[in-house]
Parts: sequence; C-alpha cells; structure tokens
Amino acid sequence: MSVIVEKNQRLRAGIIKHLYYKKSLSLTDLSKLTQKSLPLVTAVVNNLITEGYIIEEGFAPSTGGRRAAMFLINPNLKKYIVAIAMDQLTSRLTIYDLSRTMVTPIRTLEFELSSKESNIGDLVNFINTSIDQSEINRTDILGVGIGMPGFVNADEGINHSFLKVKEGTTLQNYLSSKINLPVYIDNDSSLIALAELNFGEAVNLKDVMVVNIGWGTGLGMIVNGKLYRGSSGSAGEFSHIPLSNSDNLCSCGRRGCLEVDTSLLVMAKRAEEAIAGGAESSMKKLFEDKSKHPADHFLYAVSQQDPVAISVLAKAIFQLGKGVATLIHLLNPQCIVLSGRGAKVGKMLLPPIQQAIHEFCIPRIAEQTKIKLSTLTDEAELLAAGSLIVEYNQFD
Repeated sequence: MSVIVEKNQRLRAGIIKHLYYKKSLSLTDLSKLTQKSLPLVTAVVNNLITEGYIIEEGFAPSTGGRRAAMFLINPNLKKYIVAIAMDQLTSRLTIYDLSRTMVTPIRTLEFELSSKESNIGDLVNFINTSIDQSEINRTDILGVGIGMPGFVNADEGINHSFLKVKEGTTLQNYLSSKINLPVYIDNDSSLIALAELNFGEAVNLKDVMVVNIGWGTGLGMIVNGKLYRGSSGSAGEFSHIPLSNSDNLCSCGRRGCLEVDTSLLVMAKRAEEAIAGGAESSMKKLFEDKSKHPADHFLYAVSQQDPVAISVLAKAIFQLGKGVATLIHLLNPQCIVLSGRGAKVGKMLLPPIQQAIHEFCIPRIAEQTKIKLSTLTDEAELLAAGSLIVEYNQFD
C-alpha cells in the first residue's frame, strides 16, 4: 500500500470514527478534528457518500452566514458491532449499528469469572448463539468488542487476571478464532471512562476521573483529554488503595483495600446481614426472589428509599468519598464522574460523597472539582466496548 493510499485510509477511518462519536458534523468540523485540509476532507466525505457510509442531512444552525451542511453515518448502513460487557458475575451482549442504535435486545449470560467452574467455551457459545439468533449476516459484522475486569493489556489482547488460554495464543486471538470475527478486549473501568469521555459527562473535558461503582470498584483516568493507562497499562487501580477500616480480605489477596467496603457485592451482603440481625426492610421480601442478584435488589431498594438500604449505601459511599478525596488531592481533576451499575441510584450517591470531600479535602482544591452523575449508567461499558471496533477498524 502506498503512503498516500495509507494516509487516505486513515483519514477515511478517522472521519467515520468522529461521526460515530459526535453523530453529526460539518465538513469544517471534520477538517478541524482530523487536522486535514478542507478540500481533502471534502473529497473523502464525497467518496464515503458514494459508498453509502455517510449521508448529508440538514444544515447547522445559522451563525449569520451561509449555513453549513451536516453529515452523519447512514442509519440504513448494514454494518454492525457486537458489544459485550463482562463483570465478575454476568456477561451482557448487544449489537449496535454504526449510528449507535441498539438493534438487538441485551442478552445475559451468568458467567462467574473467578469460578473454576466457568468454561470459556460457554462464553464462546453465548456469543456465537447470540449472533446467529440476531439473523445478522456475519459478513456485515465489523467485530466484537469486550470489556472485562482484571489486568487487561489492550494492545496485546491479554487478561492477566481471568480467562487463561493455552500458551502460544492470547485471549483476544483465541476468541477471534472461535467466533470467526475480529475481537478486541479492554478493561471495564477504562472503557467506562472512554464512554463518559465520548458520550457522557466528560465530553470536551481534559482531566476527569471516572469511578466505576459496580460489583467491584474501579477507576478510569482521563488525563489531557486521553485515557491514561500508566507505564504498563495498570494505572487506576483505585479499588486497592488501602483505605478500608476493616481487616477483610480483598479479592487481590490483601487486606485493607477500599473495595472491601465499597463494592455493590459488599453493600448487598451488609444489607442481608442487617436483615438477619432483625432490621425491618423491604429487602427481606426482595431477597427471596432468586431470579435477580441481591445487589440488584439492593439498588432497587435504594431507589425506593428503603431506610436500611440507604444507611448501608451511605456508609459505603462515604468510604468511597475518602478515596475520591485522595484523587482530588493527587490529580486536581476538573471533574469526577460517578458511573457504572451503581450510578442507577443517581443523586442518592452525592450526600455521602460530598460529606467525605468536605471532611477530608482541602477546601480550595475541592472547590475546583465538580462531582457529576453518569447518565449512561450500566450502558456505558456496552457503548465503549462497541467503540473498540470503531477505534481499530480501517473501514476499507
């Protein structure tokens, strides 16, 4: 491939990527975002229109001069992305088109990552069956993006914590060979941070910490407008800061980690213990329903303002707030976004977080950081898992 063809291919992929993230852009917008000349961008956009990737639709609001034409990815384009969000207990799968429209319902697989009983073959069968039942032609699927917990090296396609495969291959390559599609993997909290950066509360911000409140406790770090991974890809292990008041053993094998006080699994367990100790709560009946995880029942009880659930949440989130105070002192971010599954309870998270910040932060520094609630909540990881395909695909 000649240098000119390769550069045009990168520009082509870049234009599609920016339209995927921003939905609708003018030629001038695309020129600025790609840092390429307007005539070159116009030529590539025209080619993409001819191929059916892009359509022109409407005009930008008037600013006093001629209104700019706006372009977006063709909503009728038959190109699809499989997005998978894995946590410690369940895996969720959906399929998006390039307009970020969910074209299949979310399917769920009970799959406990840390269990020796969990077989990677079950995950492969789940993915293949979901694709087959969607009745989408595999030739129209661009790839599979997967977010998962653990120490994930996204560049090498390896998860050092879970889903070990035979020596000589990587998890990414193994899954790709079994699914017969390109596969890309990344850490779940990193992906949630990317979702907030591209679609959520961190859009147009430079320095943002995104706290993933889930079965575990995670952190994605946006520094200077980009995901910060650290020297070896392990930056953001927020959950293992030794801030716990208890001596409980963490999943990492050490004691004192923040996660042993702040994960949804811990909150649900404490709620169950409170009820066993005689506390009156609506959760007593909810927990009898075994079709859902106790943590999901716990979140529902919080949303219904159950006093016991709120008390448990407040104590856990206050501890999380101590960790947030540490982040504020170390990194002085513009914003901290509370995201992930736990963000479903919305404003209930704010009082204990703010209390901890007031108690443990230097006021002048704390005042410079906004605390925001995610509006993406548990779709954040699915959206960002799908965007992995857009990041890596050349659209040739």
